[in-house]
Amino acid sequence: MMTENEKAAQRKKIQHIIFIIVLAVLFIAFIAPFLLVVINVFKTKGDITSAPLALIGKHGFTLKNFPEAMKKMNFWTVFGNSLVVTISSTILTILFSAMCAFALVRNKWLACTALFTMMIASMVIPFQVLMVPLVSVYGGLLNILNSRITLILMHTGFSVSMATFMFHGAIHTNIPLELEEAAYIDGCTRWATFWKIVFPLLKPTIATVAIIDAMAFWNDYLLPSLVLGRKELYTIPIATQMFYGTYSTDIGLIMAALLLAMLPILILYVFLQRYIVEGVTSGAVKG
Repeated sequence: MMTENEKAAQRKKIQHIIFIIVLAVLFIAFIAPFLLVVINVFKTKGDITSAPLALIGKHGFTLKNFPEAMKKMNFWTVFGNSLVVTISSTILTILFSAMCAFALVRNKWLACTALFTMMIASMVIPFQVLMVPLVSVYGGLLNILNSRITLILMHTGFSVSMATFMFHGAIHTNIPLELEEAAYIDGCTRWATFWKIVFPLLKPTIATVAIIDAMAFWNDYLLPSLVLGRKELYTIPIATQMFYGTYSTDIGLIMAALLLAMLPILILYVFLQRYIVEGVTSGAVKG
């Protein structure tokens, strides 16, 4: 007969095994589409259609999809557009949101509370509600569409509420007021205290916001399609649309374009994942 401790240990072991199995199934479900893209990008169009799950098609291994896709979508131009828009929008969002959150946390004014409440409320408004007024006002009245600067400022405006919410929690929870008071005593101004004391301590949150917003800006199709009308301003998501024809679609070229579009975000995540983990675990243990 097993003792109660042995039964508890066995139940715990079984629960752990079930947990591992569930995680493995979820991992396979999430990674399967990416693996299918990687497998099929090195096949011809006929091999992809006839045997999408085969590791190597009947016509063998091919790299033709990449140069053809890059040429057809004018890859380096759209890649540069996406890079400029994503980096600029992400930097502006981080800077404005961090400064705004600092002001909202450290000033106990009624106006700050009201502004923060309105920013949180704005996060629940679907973008589709704003599509028609956006195009009507900025395109019809102001005539400032078809500009990368307009797109960058719109990206920043739509993302600053969520980023401010994240920075607000990080400053309120993880940065002691005593650090700032010590800096004031040493002669630091409020501006210098933010940049020299507060902002460096926000590194995990900055990395988290950078990943979330950079992915959103890089992969966004709807807003750039409304703002950018000229081909020389297209970003990667808009440029991939030219591979979809009315009567036929070259799946190999689409997968090559999608893989090329994914690589920068994957590289960014690899470099910033350590800070994201720190951001998730910060504040979990109090010393």
